[in-house]
Amino acid sequence: MDRRSFMALTAAISLTPALGAAATAYQPGLVKQLLAEGKTVFIDFTTDWCVTCAAQKRTLATLRQSNPAYEQNIAFVTVDFDQHGRKGIGKDLNIPRRSTLVVLKGDQELGRIVAGTGRKQLKDLLDTALAAATA
Repeated sequence: MDRRSFMALTAAISLTPALGAAATAYQPGLVKQLLAEGKTVFIDFTTDWCVTCAAQKRTLATLRQSNPAYEQNIAFVTVDFDQHGRKGIGKDLNIPRRSTLVVLKGDQELGRIVAGTGRKQLKDLLDTALAAATA
Protein backbone atom coordinates (compact mmCIF):
# COMPACT_ATOMS: atom_id res chain seq x y z
CA MET A 1 0.00 0.00 0.00
CA ASP A 2 1.43 3.40 -0.93
CA ARG A 3 1.63 6.26 1.56
CA ARG A 4 -1.23 8.26 0.03
CA SER A 5 -3.64 5.29 0.20
CA PHE A 6 -2.55 4.56 3.75
CA MET A 7 -3.17 8.16 4.85
CA ALA A 8 -6.61 8.25 3.17
CA LEU A 9 -7.58 4.94 4.78
CA THR A 10 -6.35 6.07 8.19
CA ALA A 11 -8.31 9.33 7.92
CA ALA A 12 -11.47 7.48 6.88
CA ILE A 13 -11.19 5.01 9.75
CA SER A 14 -10.58 7.74 12.30
CA LEU A 15 -13.66 9.65 11.12
CA THR A 16 -16.00 6.65 11.09
CA PRO A 17 -16.83 6.56 14.84
CA ALA A 18 -17.71 10.25 14.81
CA LEU A 19 -20.29 9.80 12.09
CA GLY A 20 -22.65 7.60 14.07
CA ALA A 21 -24.70 5.95 11.35
CA ALA A 22 -22.66 6.10 8.19
CA ALA A 23 -23.91 7.60 4.98
CA THR A 24 -24.85 5.17 2.24
CA ALA A 25 -22.46 5.04 -0.70
CA TYR A 26 -24.18 6.05 -3.91
CA GLN A 27 -25.16 3.50 -6.51
CA PRO A 28 -27.11 4.45 -9.67
CA GLY A 29 -30.82 4.54 -8.90
CA LEU A 30 -30.40 4.79 -5.12
CA VAL A 31 -31.49 8.42 -4.76
CA LYS A 32 -34.56 7.89 -6.97
CA GLN A 33 -35.48 4.86 -4.89
CA LEU A 34 -35.15 6.76 -1.60
CA LEU A 35 -37.19 9.68 -2.95
CA ALA A 36 -39.89 7.28 -4.23
CA GLU A 37 -40.08 5.88 -0.67
CA GLY A 38 -40.88 9.41 0.53
CA LYS A 39 -37.54 10.03 2.23
CA THR A 40 -35.69 13.29 2.50
CA VAL A 41 -32.23 12.78 1.00
CA PHE A 42 -29.06 14.65 1.96
CA ILE A 43 -26.46 14.13 -0.78
CA ASP A 44 -22.76 14.81 -0.27
CA PHE A 45 -20.74 15.06 -3.51
CA THR A 46 -17.24 14.43 -2.25
CA THR A 47 -13.80 12.99 -2.96
CA ASP A 48 -11.28 11.44 -0.62
CA TRP A 49 -8.59 13.97 -1.56
CA CYS A 50 -10.61 17.21 -1.19
CA VAL A 51 -9.66 19.42 1.78
CA THR A 52 -12.98 21.31 1.69
CA CYS A 53 -14.85 17.97 1.65
CA ALA A 54 -12.89 16.84 4.72
CA ALA A 55 -13.82 20.05 6.56
CA GLN A 56 -17.49 19.53 5.65
CA LYS A 57 -17.34 15.91 6.85
CA ARG A 58 -15.91 16.92 10.24
CA THR A 59 -18.56 19.57 10.81
CA LEU A 60 -21.40 17.35 9.57
CA ALA A 61 -20.20 14.50 11.79
CA THR A 62 -20.28 16.76 14.84
CA LEU A 63 -23.73 18.11 13.97
CA ARG A 64 -25.16 14.67 13.19
CA GLN A 65 -23.80 13.31 16.45
CA SER A 66 -25.30 16.20 18.43
CA ASN A 67 -28.85 15.64 17.14
CA PRO A 68 -30.08 12.03 16.77
CA ALA A 69 -33.15 13.29 14.87
CA TYR A 70 -30.96 13.86 11.82
CA GLU A 71 -29.98 10.19 11.69
CA GLN A 72 -33.51 9.01 12.40
CA ASN A 73 -35.24 11.07 9.70
CA ILE A 74 -32.81 11.87 6.88
CA ALA A 75 -31.26 9.49 4.34
CA PHE A 76 -27.60 10.45 3.91
CA VAL A 77 -25.95 9.50 0.60
CA THR A 78 -22.31 10.03 -0.31
CA VAL A 79 -21.50 10.40 -4.01
CA ASP A 80 -17.92 10.04 -5.23
CA PHE A 81 -17.61 13.15 -7.38
CA ASP A 82 -14.71 11.72 -9.37
CA GLN A 83 -16.93 8.80 -10.38
CA HIS A 84 -20.42 10.33 -10.70
CA GLY A 85 -19.99 14.11 -10.58
CA ARG A 86 -19.96 14.86 -14.27
CA LYS A 87 -22.44 12.23 -15.41
CA GLY A 88 -25.57 10.58 -14.10
CA ILE A 89 -26.77 12.14 -10.86
CA GLY A 90 -24.11 14.86 -10.93
CA LYS A 91 -25.19 15.96 -14.38
CA ASP A 92 -28.90 15.61 -13.56
CA LEU A 93 -28.54 17.91 -10.56
CA ASN A 94 -26.09 20.32 -12.25
CA ILE A 95 -23.43 19.76 -9.61
CA PRO A 96 -20.65 22.29 -10.29
CA ARG A 97 -17.87 20.72 -8.21
CA ARG A 98 -16.94 18.40 -5.39
CA SER A 99 -17.85 19.63 -1.89
CA THR A 100 -21.45 20.23 -2.99
CA LEU A 101 -24.23 19.28 -0.57
CA VAL A 102 -27.84 18.95 -1.77
CA VAL A 103 -31.11 18.19 0.02
CA LEU A 104 -33.97 16.64 -1.97
CA LYS A 105 -37.54 15.69 -1.09
CA GLY A 106 -39.95 14.35 -3.68
CA ASP A 107 -39.18 16.16 -6.90
CA GLN A 108 -37.85 19.31 -5.22
CA GLU A 109 -34.42 20.53 -4.28
CA LEU A 110 -34.76 22.11 -0.83
CA GLY A 111 -31.25 23.45 -0.42
CA ARG A 112 -27.70 23.40 -1.69
CA ILE A 113 -24.28 24.41 -0.44
CA VAL A 114 -21.28 24.62 -2.74
CA ALA A 115 -17.89 24.52 -0.95
CA GLY A 116 -19.31 25.92 2.27
CA THR A 117 -17.83 24.74 5.55
CA GLY A 118 -19.38 27.05 8.14
CA ARG A 119 -21.10 25.33 11.05
CA LYS A 120 -24.21 27.55 10.89
CA GLN A 121 -24.53 27.11 7.13
CA LEU A 122 -24.30 23.31 7.38
CA LYS A 123 -26.64 23.20 10.39
CA ASP A 124 -29.20 25.27 8.51
CA LEU A 125 -29.11 22.79 5.62
CA LEU A 126 -29.50 19.84 8.00
CA ASP A 127 -32.39 21.64 9.74
CA THR A 128 -34.07 22.24 6.37
CA ALA A 129 -33.79 18.53 5.63
CA LEU A 130 -35.10 17.60 9.08
CA ALA A 131 -38.09 19.97 8.79
CA ALA A 132 -39.02 18.44 5.43
CA ALA A 133 -38.58 14.90 6.74
CA THR A 134 -40.81 15.46 9.76
CA ALA A 135 -43.46 17.65 8.11
